[in-house]
Amino acid sequence: MNTFVFDIETIPDVESGRRLLDLKNLDDHDVANIMLQRRRQETGGSEFLRHYLHRIVAISAVLKTSDKVKVWSLGEKESSEKELIQRFFDGVDKFVPTLVSWNGSGFDLPVLHYRALLHGVIAQRYWDTGDNDRDFKWNNYISRYHARHTDLMDVLAAYQPRANAPLDQIATMLGFPGKMGMSGARVWENYQAGDIEGIRNYCETDVLNTYLVYLRFELMRGNLTEQAYNRDCENLRNTLVGENKEHLNGFLSVWQKP
Repeated sequence: MNTFVFDIETIPDVESGRRLLDLKNLDDHDVANIMLQRRRQETGGSEFLRHYLHRIVAISAVLKTSDKVKVWSLGEKESSEKELIQRFFDGVDKFVPTLVSWNGSGFDLPVLHYRALLHGVIAQRYWDTGDNDRDFKWNNYISRYHARHTDLMDVLAAYQPRANAPLDQIATMLGFPGKMGMSGARVWENYQAGDIEGIRNYCETDVLNTYLVYLRFELMRGNLTEQAYNRDCENLRNTLVGENKEHLNGFLSVWQKP
């Protein structure tokens, strides 16, 4: 079974904000500020926008197949949001993987749904619940309790929101690097500064943390032996060394050996 671990980074969807709030004469910065201010008023303090008002600027992944592991960000720095999303769902069609995320059910996938709807992205395999493939009736990407998408945060919290934990702290607790160099709250700031590469690099380190937590999860539930777990960790180390990229080397330098 192929495993596809993913993470997204988003910014305010100022085009929709401008349309919904009738802010035709304001620039992106001012539109975003109004959107965030209105959200603070709605929530009593939080400026975290509703899912459909997030625009995806990066999707990063770790793909584990039978013989190799790969980490990368989909598309190119200049790729449109539609292209990034289409590439994501094309990967699902091609590899039919187990999707793995941290809070993917609560954030990443709903955002992908709304944005795919906006752009007219085709994702037939992803939405199959048994009409085209009978196996998908009992194990599909849509059901919260099916393993074809494993939301690690949701599963480890036993589906109890009060037990949810942040990826950064769980990864750090397990000896993995955790957050490095940026946070989701700073993505909009970095985007405005033109640092798309920095956002993509940050997203890749986040997805690496998720993959490592997933390997530990597989060890815990007996799907990996200790030997296989160590081998998969070493394969990832070798892959990152071979990439020889600054942010991946930084990840390696912080990652503790057992």
